[in-house]
Amino acid sequence: MVNKTQQGRLILASKSPRRRYLLTQAGLKFDVLPSGFDESSVPFNDPADYVRTLSRAKAADIAHGHPDSWVIGADTIVIIDGHMLGKPKGRDAARAMLSRLSGQTHQVFTGYTLCCAEADKWFTDVARTDVTFKVLSADEIEWYIHTDEPFDKAGAYAIQGLGTFLVKAVNGSYTNVVGLPVCEVIELLIREGVVQIART
Repeated sequence: MVNKTQQGRLILASKSPRRRYLLTQAGLKFDVLPSGFDESSVPFNDPADYVRTLSRAKAADIAHGHPDSWVIGADTIVIIDGHMLGKPKGRDAARAMLSRLSGQTHQVFTGYTLCCAEADKWFTDVARTDVTFKVLSADEIEWYIHTDEPFDKAGAYAIQGLGTFLVKAVNGSYTNVVGLPVCEVIELLIREGVVQIART
């Protein structure tokens, strides 16, 4: 039998219910303290650099107030043809995004940072996943945007929800598309001794 134990306090610096769900499913115990970092203060250039910078800034925002805790910061974006798709502000925007993604392959980038300020340990990396959509009919797009699921989601879809029917193929981490590359984050937590796995 394998036991997994956790050492010290873990904080998720995000209000994302999807990230909270993923970490809970992984069996972690953590507090949620969303970062108040102003994302608009970081200019968009290279997708990987952008999410890396944001994840570190969000983690630092919380870590400096809780220096003895381990903090997870993350930021996820959707990129197609070099352009970033944010969260749609209405049905027209969601319709336009889904029409653009229809039948195409896009990229999902998540920057993630794990840090403990007191120990002066900072780890930041980026996960990339290629996602291919099926060709969507106008009726499918209209039905989906009227479920209200596309809103508050980068790229106007939720792969873990009703939007699963939109996706034809995923090349890379599935959980990255949901909002956090869980495999990589757990590996970091184990490597740093925050999570310990022992056979009994």
